[in-house]
Amino acid sequence: MPGWSDISPRAIARHLPLIWSWKYDALTDVFVGRLAGEEIIQAFGENLRGKTADEFFRNRGGETLIARHRRVVTEPACYHGQGAVFSHARRIVMGERIILPLAEDGENGDGILGATIYSFTDTGDDGGNTGEDYAAEKGEFIPL
Repeated sequence: MPGWSDISPRAIARHLPLIWSWKYDALTDVFVGRLAGEEIIQAFGENLRGKTADEFFRNRGGETLIARHRRVVTEPACYHGQGAVFSHARRIVMGERIILPLAEDGENGDGILGATIYSFTDTGDDGGNTGEDYAAEKGEFIPL
């Protein structure tokens, strides 16, 4: 698996607004925000950088989302999802996402890198349409 140091920001510059990443500490089982592109910050209304996943996803379906991230980094696996990608942020947003594991030593997962493309169908609250259905995104894991 590639590590964070294998990623060239210059090579992915045009995609950076849609990219996000979390560092993972296997000893404490904690994710800490590393990077959020402009489009990701806009979707959430805040930046994840430096926040724990528990803190950032509180009241946003955190357990489900963190479990997805944990599976990608520990199994390891790639994830592909599509549908209501930001229902946990209470937005009517349709899109697609990928999540890839990172491992600085090439073997032991220590982070994830994701990209989410989306289109707002509404600029605000979901109006109760998705409610608390944080699993509205349909996804699959591809073991590595």
